[in-house]
Amino acid sequence: MIYDTRRCELGEGPLWHPKRGQLFWFDILNKKLLSRVGDTAQEWVFDEMVSAAGWVSASEMLIASETQLFLFHLDTGTQRPIAPLEADNPMTRSNDGRADPQGGFWIGTMGKNAEKGAGAIYRYYRGQMRRLYAGITISNAICFAPNGKTAYFTDTVTAKVMRVALDNEGWPLGQPQIYLDVQTNPDGAVIDSAGNMWLAEWGAGRVGCYDPAGVMIAHAAFDAPNTSCPAFGGPDLTTLYCTTAQQHMDAAARAAHPKSGMVFAALGAGQGQAEHRVIL
Repeated sequence: MIYDTRRCELGEGPLWHPKRGQLFWFDILNKKLLSRVGDTAQEWVFDEMVSAAGWVSASEMLIASETQLFLFHLDTGTQRPIAPLEADNPMTRSNDGRADPQGGFWIGTMGKNAEKGAGAIYRYYRGQMRRLYAGITISNAICFAPNGKTAYFTDTVTAKVMRVALDNEGWPLGQPQIYLDVQTNPDGAVIDSAGNMWLAEWGAGRVGCYDPAGVMIAHAAFDAPNTSCPAFGGPDLTTLYCTTAQQHMDAAARAAHPKSGMVFAALGAGQGQAEHRVIL
């Protein structure tokens, strides 16, 4: 089913805010944060591209933009800078990101034109921003096992999703290992309460569900080819939301797939875990 009919050029970063019972998502290229309360659509427009968020309180979210992480007050619209993010590099912008179980926030960057190796993956944790992985072309699929002991991520152009062990404070231990070799375009992902990964596969019009061993056990199909990122939400966290995009689709493709860019919802798809709070 369609959750929201607004067509994003590049829908991304869906987040179910557990304190507000509300879904938020981004249209990166149009510099927007979007949401809705019942039948009332909401949106906020920023001065630069925004792509991902974590919740800090009932009224505040940490948002990643082209040049920084900033604290955004949903009720007043005010902003407060938290940490720079490749602010001295006009080639890059933020892309995929998510809060980890320890209260940190992982955020990936990429070239605005997907320049090879121009991006990186960082972690912000209690005032410290640290680069974890460099040479990333399109950062995606940042998500975490329910026990907080494993992180996942991908560089989409490799078609491989990686996983890495985490220490008690959420920092990586050792080198990442291959978790999935999907041979598609892995985009955003989320882990459910059982430890399964729900992975948006750009170009395939679906979100695949992979068990901890990397075996596909289910999938949710949506009427838009460029599925970009999933999120579990709803009162019991059993609704799978998915953002989609129109980016790189010509006029003929957009006419053939008129629902591209909308946000979809699959009821009862699985049992999600609540998004973690970012501790500033």
